[in-house]
Amino acid sequence: MSSFFYGIEDLFVNVLFAPYDFFRFMQSWWSSNTINWLFMIIGFVAMVYWMGQLKIFNDNGEEDKSITSHSYL
Repeated sequence: MSSFFYGIEDLFVNVLFAPYDFFRFMQSWWSSNTINWLFMIIGFVAMVYWMGQLKIFNDNGEEDKSITSHSYL
């Protein structure tokens, strides 16, 4: 059973995370954080999209804003 877990370790360390070793040893801080910047851009775009959708529903008046809309209020 231990060889199964060593196999999983080998898969992640030597195969799936190998591209991150390339970024870790780069000399430039900006280029070594490329993955982080991509995730931040994707998150920002998703947040802007979500806020736009919330504004559309708010402008249409579809949300029930009464005090009794939820039982826990």
